[in-house]
Amino acid sequence: MDCRLGCGACCIAPSISSSIPGMENGKKAGERCIQLNDDNLCKLFEKPERPQVCLDFKACEWVCSDNNETAFITLTELEFSTQ
Repeated sequence: MDCRLGCGACCIAPSISSSIPGMENGKKAGERCIQLNDDNLCKLFEKPERPQVCLDFKACEWVCSDNNETAFITLTELEFSTQ
């Protein structure tokens, strides 16, 4: 599955404990990544400074579904179930 451009759910819903450029301590669940632009596109996509956790995430049907709202809900539920 290809990532839906402009979704941004994976850049908002989960926490990220590793350093992100501009967010040296990572980010909390539900916090918008500073590298997410106004169009919900990653400013670091395909750049070497993109965090490994972001590189490792792959869009898939069961997480991303067919709409942004469902993706956000699923990722939020996964975040809370893994705390």
